[in-house]
Amino acid sequence: MSENANIIGTLQPEEELSKPVNADRASTPPSEEFDLWLEAGRTEKHYWLDLWRYRELFAILAWRDVAIRYKQTVAGAAWAILQPFLSMVIMTVIFGKVAGLPSEGKAPYAIMVFAAMLPWQFFSNSLSTSSQSLVGNANLISKVYFPRMIIPASAVVVACIDFLVSFTIMAGMMIWYRFAPTWNLLVLPLFVVIAFFAALGPGLIITALNVKYRDFRFVIPFFVQFGMYVTPVAYSSNLILLKFGPTVFMLYSLNPMVGVIDGFRWAILGGNSKIYMPGFYLSIAFSLVLLAIGTWYFRKTERTFADII
Repeated sequence: MSENANIIGTLQPEEELSKPVNADRASTPPSEEFDLWLEAGRTEKHYWLDLWRYRELFAILAWRDVAIRYKQTVAGAAWAILQPFLSMVIMTVIFGKVAGLPSEGKAPYAIMVFAAMLPWQFFSNSLSTSSQSLVGNANLISKVYFPRMIIPASAVVVACIDFLVSFTIMAGMMIWYRFAPTWNLLVLPLFVVIAFFAALGPGLIITALNVKYRDFRFVIPFFVQFGMYVTPVAYSSNLILLKFGPTVFMLYSLNPMVGVIDGFRWAILGGNSKIYMPGFYLSIAFSLVLLAIGTWYFRKTERTFADII
């Protein structure tokens, strides 16, 4: 023991021992430090702080997904435009011309439909990309620690890019129909944020389930196709309110996309669109509940991802 003490004494003189441990890093800016802490339970206590510390990884994964989708593809950006546009044309012909469903106010039926196609395509694309995000990054998950929630959240960014690309069609349609927007359009970014959280909640649940039950990838296309018909995309939600009354409409508003679509139409169509506020509040509140449930379930099952995947 004394021999080891002598060795330590020769390696660390008295003046070195009195030197603070972090003195060498005193001149290093705090933003450039990134300490690795090995502490029991630290992951649970500092999980949300780690989300912020790994923000660069979030940006890298999001940029990679966007590059994969659009780089060296013929129909990358074109598909983001054609898919909602063709869907809008079909719905306008079938529901507007053949079925004779009314529009909202004096707004053209095509603009009313496309105002709903924007958030719905964002929601459906978010579910499709985020549901496969963990399985697609299996090698990264099994080798490196980072908050796994970064992966499905970054996958939703791809849907945001598609949304921005598709929004150019809305601008062109407004010019074509000479339909001038109102000041309500300034509130549209708020509804985009609400749509992001409404998509992230179910996305966290489905992507966590898909790690353990891989057949969930077959459920998503059916869920998206069925959900479009029970969501006021091709028709106005006011038709449900007038035909079935407030009680049924409140149950209908448990669909989180009902409030999102009504908000988009109110922002884009202006005074031509009316919002039934009790149903709108219920729809937004339920989307936040789904986000809380999705976050809770994802965090509960996150520690098993590396073993199962």
